Amino acid sequence: MTMSVKELNMLKQLSAQDAQFLYMQTANNLTHIMGAYIYDPATSPKGLVRFKDIIRHVASRADTSPLFKRRLHRLPMDIDHPYWVEDEHFDIEAHMSHARLPDPGDWRQFCIATARYFSKPMDMNRPLWDIYIIEGLDRIPGIAPGSFAMLHRVHHAAVDGASGAHAFIAMSDLDAAGTPAIAAPPQEEDLGVAPSTNEALTRAWSASMQSPVKFMNALMKMSPAILTAARKSVAEGGTTGGVPDTRFNAPVGPHKMFDAATFALADFAPIRAKVPGATVNDVVLATCGGALRRYLEHHGELPKDSVVAVAPINLRGKKGKADVPGNQVSAMSVPIRTDIADPLARLAAIRDYTVQAKEAKAGISARVMTDLSQHIPGATMAAVARILTNERFAVRQTNLFISNVPGAQVPLYMAGAQLTHSLAMGPLANNMGLFIATPSYNGRISFSVTSDRAIMPDIAFFRQCIEESFADLMAAVPKPEKPKAVTATPKPAVKAAPKPKAKAKAVPKPAAKDRVKPVAKGNATRKTPKK
Repeated sequence: MTMSVKELNMLKQLSAQDAQFLYMQTANNLTHIMGAYIYDPATSPKGLVRFKDIIRHVASRADTSPLFKRRLHRLPMDIDHPYWVEDEHFDIEAHMSHARLPDPGDWRQFCIATARYFSKPMDMNRPLWDIYIIEGLDRIPGIAPGSFAMLHRVHHAAVDGASGAHAFIAMSDLDAAGTPAIAAPPQEEDLGVAPSTNEALTRAWSASMQSPVKFMNALMKMSPAILTAARKSVAEGGTTGGVPDTRFNAPVGPHKMFDAATFALADFAPIRAKVPGATVNDVVLATCGGALRRYLEHHGELPKDSVVAVAPINLRGKKGKADVPGNQVSAMSVPIRTDIADPLARLAAIRDYTVQAKEAKAGISARVMTDLSQHIPGATMAAVARILTNERFAVRQTNLFISNVPGAQVPLYMAGAQLTHSLAMGPLANNMGLFIATPSYNGRISFSVTSDRAIMPDIAFFRQCIEESFADLMAAVPKPEKPKAVTATPKPAVKAAPKPKAKAKAVPKPAAKDRVKPVAKGNATRKTPKK
């Protein structure tokens, strides 16, 4: 059956970068992301917020992003990348559920409940998001009694960090009265339709035929960058060069762990002032480096070389549209200098590296692979992704993932309740069993830790290491520069009077009769014999 021009324009196929998060997902490695938001209902008009009030609020914002009402349409055997289609059976209550925190309702119970919900697979037959409300947060220091948490999961195939943060802000208010945080009306966008069998096969065949040509064209354009990256990889010892083997480089199980520490953003300024040129992100990396040094040293596992983290790079740019769902992100590798004990020396080393390497150099390999992946057929990418994510073939390319996504710096509300804490969890992978997300909100930043139960059973101790590492940076005193030695100005030396040059003796010229006369070429020079 042939599709009309209008229907063809309504087709919404996933990009290669979006689709790879579907191909990489396994039973143990789920590739969704989750925000954990804590609200104080005391600011609401009635002083409390019921579950039905939250459902009503979310329903009123379901048109702010197409991700709320569209689902996946996958093709048989993944012969091509999937399509987004409108969910004809969309029911918002099917995406929302709630429960109460078991006694004693403390921070440990909240972390356990959060990790358990994150560890469950999503329903891939519905729009790729859901919300879980947890009530009974009554005995947690720093959190108002009666608060509730909203765990908001979205699959990584639908959003990246920037677009996910935008979707959440669009769902929020600026005050308890319900003023939307994003006042501009959303652009009307078709949610998508399923392609006909003929159209799907035609597109898949066309992609398979054109992909080798497009791939080679892209390869030729990027050959200088690829050559540079290859030389660097060889110089560093191959694919695992510079990445030490740690407990985080192991197969990941299905049971995840969660914990978090929160700090005031205002405390980052005096730390940055101690190392001129350092950024907030540099302080985040230095804090993580100090925490991992302390944690691994405690277990007698501190490697000689620095632990290496992967940090995302937002490819949307300053003018990029965060309201467009999907992934526009690359990554760069950063040594977080666990090999340096002094906290300020560690921060300075990280600053020097990021200044030289950010985006231009360290992210080149990831950007090249991202661009080349656009020209790989869906079936090939799916097969390769399943091989590379298998625990027997996973390559050790990093030790952990650190994500820093700035959030709103003004108070946000939902159904009248004020948002007080913003936390997050991210996906793990075989050979990368630690994820540290650092979302910021309203003058505070949280270090949210996701790991595997077998890899980091003492996650509360690691959270303590983060707190102590940040305290070390706060207390550290810059070493004063050594004063330069003042040397006396040397007196000018008195030059001795130059000695008169001796006159050269005159060399008497030979008499005319004794002078040498040149002879013809080939004959020796001789004196004219006397007669």
